[in-house]
Amino acid sequence: MNSKNVIEVSDGVQDNAGRSLSQTPPKALLRKNQQWMSGLKKTLMDRYKDDMRKEKKIYNDKKLKKNKEEPTQSTDAVPPFHPALKDSRNVKEFQYLNKIDEGAYGVVYRARDKSTDEIVALKRLKALNEKEGFSIAAQRELRTLLKIQHPNIVAGREIAVGSRRNHVYVVMEYVPHQLRTFLETMRQNHLMFSPEHIKCLMIQLLTATQHLHDNYIIHRDLKTNNILLAQNGVLKVADFGLAREFECPPQQYTPGVVTRWYRAPELLLLSPQYSTPIDMWSIGCILGELINLWPLFPGTSELDQLNRIFLDLGTPSDSIWPGYSALPAMRNIIFDDYPPGGLRKKISCKDLSEIGLSLLEGLLTYDPARRLTAAAALDHEYFKELPLAIEPARFPIAMESVDSGQYSATELEEDRGSHYSTTLSALDNDVLNNRIEYVD
Repeated sequence: MNSKNVIEVSDGVQDNAGRSLSQTPPKALLRKNQQWMSGLKKTLMDRYKDDMRKEKKIYNDKKLKKNKEEPTQSTDAVPPFHPALKDSRNVKEFQYLNKIDEGAYGVVYRARDKSTDEIVALKRLKALNEKEGFSIAAQRELRTLLKIQHPNIVAGREIAVGSRRNHVYVVMEYVPHQLRTFLETMRQNHLMFSPEHIKCLMIQLLTATQHLHDNYIIHRDLKTNNILLAQNGVLKVADFGLAREFECPPQQYTPGVVTRWYRAPELLLLSPQYSTPIDMWSIGCILGELINLWPLFPGTSELDQLNRIFLDLGTPSDSIWPGYSALPAMRNIIFDDYPPGGLRKKISCKDLSEIGLSLLEGLLTYDPARRLTAAAALDHEYFKELPLAIEPARFPIAMESVDSGQYSATELEEDRGSHYSTTLSALDNDVLNNRIEYVD
């Protein structure tokens, strides 16, 4: 890249400047609040599970009664849908346009709602379990999409079903641009984001993440592929296939989450306990990518990923990351001793101010307990120094849609191939090599 042009914007307004955090409460009060929240969470979850048991019993009783009344039925009849889907719209009410994307837990299509002419996104979920209903991942994604409503999060509208029992789709708002493709276009045209553009995107991303965390949800796969941009410059966080509700204190979850380049070091080192800080590390990686237009730590393996991180941030120790040497993966690995300070060598002062570097370092802090939260990041001085963030409506969106290519199938129901190649094998195992039991 021999020459770089900066997109210039003369002025702008920063809505989130001036936020402030409340003072940290005493430890005793904080511990009491955590206990209270944990108790409240348990009560709500118990109530939810009890309601689900009652719903399942009612459904099974009705099914048993119907079977007794109608003992002879055709063996090739279409089995009934899960009770949560029986009133859903049929996918034939949508006109197939093309395939947008495919992941481990589903494939996304662009379609037109025949009743309203609105363009929507249809995500076909992983097949239902014939006996138990939704897969765990599908249940979580459905709950998240239909529960969380926020301007910076892709909205889940409803559920549609196909003619087969395992054809279940989430109807979502359609957002045409993917941040990853936008960055590639910028790079190909030798363009760089100016600070006001970066701040515009970061404020929206942090606001969405704060909303998720406030609602006890960890995304667990924040990356440029899962961040979309609307025509009006509004950023939307998407793909909740790995998202899950979390509890306080952090529980033992599987560490096999988050795409490698955006994966926090505690996950790479197989920490059995983690929480919202893993999303904040991913956001730090995304910030670095917005600045350089290249992934910050493009590791080729888990070990190479750690080496790249340590090379730029310095090799951690127990003094800066309590418990570091006791992490499971540290039992069999000895890393080279790198000094800190390599991040500034990778990102120059003209591309990121010293205040901006302090934000990046706060997001990429080794100790999860000291890593910046979304609220603290939004209140950082970086967003208050000039130039301020531009309004989303003034963000330049001038590129082809990422889903412009056509898919071979002509109808949603004609796609008979397998869409699912689960890459996160740890999600299907309850026990890792060290026999620690995790919750997906």
